[in-house]
Amino acid sequence: MKIVVDDLSGSEIARFLNEHVQQMRSITPLESKHALDLDDLRKPEVTFWSIVDGDTVVGCGAIKKLDAGHAELKSMRTTPTRTRSGIASRLLEHIITEAKTMGFTRLSLETGAAEFFLPARKLYGKFGFIQCEPFAGYWPDPNSTFMTKTL
Repeated sequence: MKIVVDDLSGSEIARFLNEHVQQMRSITPLESKHALDLDDLRKPEVTFWSIVDGDTVVGCGAIKKLDAGHAELKSMRTTPTRTRSGIASRLLEHIITEAKTMGFTRLSLETGAAEFFLPARKLYGKFGFIQCEPFAGYWPDPNSTFMTKTL
């Protein structure tokens, strides 16, 4: 497996992200959905990584620059057939390292509060993320959990 910066031009990553958005829409009310679409993920303030096994995308994640020292973790996903296989941990470790290299001193995220998102919240906790107040234009939402980590 390898982790690569992805320009989001390929059809496989577009399909992978569309599946992610559709899954989130099936779980989370529309007003609480914060996943970025392809156009938003292609903006200059976003760096997007895919983790590929051979020619197959098995995971992805991104960071969005909020200010000079603060970035937001976005679009973390592992293909459902490969969950709990270490892909998310490997990718999150890579993204944290890259965020530090880019000069960020804080990394924050929004994830779901429902039971479905418990494995994600546990993963983030394992990597030192702690709960925090809403940030960067988010608002208190019973469907969201906000977490942050000092880098």
